[in-house]
Amino acid sequence: MPSAVVSSQGASVALRFGRLAAMGVVAALILIAGVWASWSTAQYVMLTKGRESGTVRVTGCGDATCSGPYTPISAGSQARDRVVIEKTAAVRDGQTYTVVMKPGGREAVRSGPGGVLYSWVPLGGALLLGSVVVAGGLGRVRAAWVMAGSGLALITAAFVVV
Repeated sequence: MPSAVVSSQGASVALRFGRLAAMGVVAALILIAGVWASWSTAQYVMLTKGRESGTVRVTGCGDATCSGPYTPISAGSQARDRVVIEKTAAVRDGQTYTVVMKPGGREAVRSGPGGVLYSWVPLGGALLLGSVVVAGGLGRVRAAWVMAGSGLALITAAFVVV
Protein backbone atom coordinates (compact mmCIF):
# COMPACT_ATOMS: atom_id res chain seq x y z
CA MET A 1 0.00 0.00 0.00
CA PRO A 2 2.75 2.55 0.54
CA SER A 3 3.42 2.62 -3.20
CA ALA A 4 -0.20 3.71 -3.90
CA VAL A 5 0.13 6.66 -1.53
CA VAL A 6 3.44 7.71 -3.04
CA SER A 7 2.11 7.49 -6.60
CA SER A 8 -1.02 9.53 -5.77
CA GLN A 9 1.16 12.20 -4.15
CA GLY A 10 3.42 12.18 -7.19
CA ALA A 11 0.42 12.57 -9.48
CA SER A 12 -0.88 15.44 -7.36
CA VAL A 13 2.47 17.21 -7.50
CA ALA A 14 2.69 16.66 -11.27
CA LEU A 15 -0.83 18.04 -11.82
CA ARG A 16 -0.11 21.06 -9.64
CA PHE A 17 3.12 21.73 -11.52
CA GLY A 18 1.33 21.32 -14.85
CA ARG A 19 -1.39 23.79 -13.82
CA LEU A 20 1.16 26.35 -12.62
CA ALA A 21 3.25 25.96 -15.78
CA ALA A 22 0.21 26.31 -18.05
CA MET A 23 -1.11 29.37 -16.22
CA GLY A 24 2.37 30.89 -16.16
CA VAL A 25 2.61 30.49 -19.93
CA VAL A 26 -0.86 32.00 -20.42
CA ALA A 27 -0.03 34.98 -18.20
CA ALA A 28 3.28 35.52 -20.00
CA LEU A 29 1.59 35.34 -23.41
CA ILE A 30 -1.01 37.91 -22.35
CA LEU A 31 1.70 40.32 -21.19
CA ILE A 32 3.84 39.75 -24.30
CA ALA A 33 0.81 40.44 -26.50
CA GLY A 34 0.15 43.67 -24.58
CA VAL A 35 3.73 44.85 -25.02
CA TRP A 36 3.69 43.85 -28.70
CA ALA A 37 0.44 45.74 -29.37
CA SER A 38 1.67 48.80 -27.49
CA TRP A 39 5.11 48.87 -29.07
CA SER A 40 3.67 49.04 -32.59
CA THR A 41 2.69 52.65 -31.83
CA ALA A 42 4.90 53.53 -28.86
CA GLN A 43 8.12 53.17 -30.84
CA TYR A 44 7.21 56.17 -32.98
CA VAL A 45 6.22 58.32 -30.01
CA MET A 46 9.09 57.40 -27.69
CA LEU A 47 11.97 57.13 -30.14
CA THR A 48 11.51 60.40 -32.01
CA LYS A 49 15.14 61.06 -32.95
CA GLY A 50 15.36 61.27 -36.74
CA ARG A 51 11.58 61.16 -37.21
CA GLU A 52 9.41 63.86 -38.71
CA SER A 53 7.41 65.74 -36.11
CA GLY A 54 4.90 68.51 -36.50
CA THR A 55 1.27 69.42 -36.00
CA VAL A 56 -1.96 68.28 -37.61
CA ARG A 57 -5.01 70.49 -37.75
CA VAL A 58 -7.96 68.10 -37.95
CA THR A 59 -10.36 69.15 -40.71
CA GLY A 60 -12.49 66.04 -41.03
CA CYS A 61 -13.19 62.70 -39.39
CA GLY A 62 -14.48 59.39 -40.66
CA ASP A 63 -15.42 56.26 -38.74
CA ALA A 64 -11.92 55.28 -37.58
CA THR A 65 -9.58 58.09 -38.69
CA CYS A 66 -9.35 61.84 -38.86
CA SER A 67 -7.33 63.85 -41.35
CA GLY A 68 -5.95 67.30 -41.94
CA PRO A 69 -2.95 69.29 -43.14
CA TYR A 70 0.46 68.62 -41.58
CA THR A 71 2.75 71.49 -40.58
CA PRO A 72 6.35 70.43 -39.84
CA ILE A 73 8.23 71.37 -36.68
CA SER A 74 11.39 69.28 -37.00
CA ALA A 75 14.21 70.04 -39.42
CA GLY A 76 13.94 68.13 -42.68
CA SER A 77 10.24 67.45 -42.29
CA GLN A 78 7.99 68.28 -45.24
CA ALA A 79 4.55 69.87 -45.14
CA ARG A 80 1.69 67.67 -46.36
CA ASP A 81 -1.79 68.59 -47.53
CA ARG A 82 -3.41 65.63 -45.82
CA VAL A 83 -2.27 63.15 -43.18
CA VAL A 84 -4.30 60.59 -41.26
CA ILE A 85 -4.47 60.25 -37.48
CA GLU A 86 -6.38 57.61 -35.51
CA LYS A 87 -9.76 58.82 -34.32
CA THR A 88 -10.04 58.59 -30.55
CA ALA A 89 -12.32 60.14 -27.97
CA ALA A 90 -9.82 62.97 -27.56
CA VAL A 91 -9.42 63.91 -31.25
CA ARG A 92 -11.85 66.62 -32.27
CA ASP A 93 -12.56 68.30 -35.57
CA GLY A 94 -10.92 71.75 -35.78
CA GLN A 95 -8.29 71.06 -33.10
CA THR A 96 -4.52 70.98 -33.63
CA TYR A 97 -2.36 68.13 -32.27
CA THR A 98 1.39 67.51 -32.13
CA VAL A 99 2.26 64.35 -34.01
CA VAL A 100 5.11 62.16 -35.20
CA MET A 101 4.90 60.80 -38.75
CA LYS A 102 5.25 57.08 -39.37
CA PRO A 103 7.97 56.48 -41.95
CA GLY A 104 6.99 56.11 -45.57
CA GLY A 105 3.37 57.09 -45.36
CA ARG A 106 0.75 59.60 -44.43
CA GLU A 107 -0.03 58.16 -41.01
CA ALA A 108 0.60 60.33 -37.97
CA VAL A 109 0.79 59.26 -34.33
CA ARG A 110 -0.05 61.65 -31.53
CA SER A 111 3.06 62.66 -29.58
CA GLY A 112 3.78 64.17 -26.18
CA PRO A 113 2.75 62.73 -22.81
CA GLY A 114 -0.76 61.95 -24.04
CA GLY A 115 0.55 60.06 -27.04
CA VAL A 116 2.99 58.05 -24.96
CA LEU A 117 0.36 57.05 -22.41
CA TYR A 118 -2.24 56.31 -25.09
CA SER A 119 0.18 54.07 -26.97
CA TRP A 120 0.70 51.93 -23.85
CA VAL A 121 -3.03 51.40 -23.15
CA PRO A 122 -2.97 47.87 -24.65
CA LEU A 123 -0.33 46.94 -22.07
CA GLY A 124 -2.61 48.32 -19.35
CA GLY A 125 -5.41 46.08 -20.57
CA ALA A 126 -3.04 43.11 -20.68
CA LEU A 127 -1.98 43.83 -17.09
CA LEU A 128 -5.61 43.83 -15.99
CA LEU A 129 -6.38 40.61 -17.83
CA GLY A 130 -3.14 38.97 -16.74
CA SER A 131 -3.86 39.81 -13.11
CA VAL A 132 -6.92 37.58 -13.21
CA VAL A 133 -4.83 34.69 -14.53
CA VAL A 134 -2.10 35.30 -11.95
CA ALA A 135 -4.58 35.44 -9.07
CA GLY A 136 -6.83 32.57 -10.13
CA GLY A 137 -4.46 30.28 -11.97
CA LEU A 138 -1.23 30.84 -10.09
CA GLY A 139 -2.62 31.80 -6.70
CA ARG A 140 -0.36 34.86 -6.45
CA VAL A 141 -2.87 37.36 -5.12
CA ARG A 142 -0.42 40.12 -4.14
CA ALA A 143 1.31 40.04 -7.51
CA ALA A 144 -2.11 40.11 -9.19
CA TRP A 145 -3.13 43.20 -7.19
CA VAL A 146 0.10 44.93 -8.20
CA MET A 147 -0.51 44.05 -11.86
CA ALA A 148 -4.13 45.17 -11.73
CA GLY A 149 -3.23 48.42 -9.98
CA SER A 150 -0.51 49.16 -12.54
CA GLY A 151 -2.84 48.46 -15.44
CA LEU A 152 -5.61 50.57 -13.96
CA ALA A 153 -3.20 53.43 -13.22
CA LEU A 154 -1.87 53.35 -16.79
CA ILE A 155 -5.32 53.36 -18.37
CA THR A 156 -6.56 56.08 -16.01
CA ALA A 157 -3.52 58.27 -16.63
CA ALA A 158 -3.98 57.92 -20.40
CA PHE A 159 -7.65 58.82 -20.07
CA VAL A 160 -6.88 61.90 -17.94
CA VAL A 161 -3.97 63.18 -20.08
CA VAL A 162 -5.52 62.54 -23.48
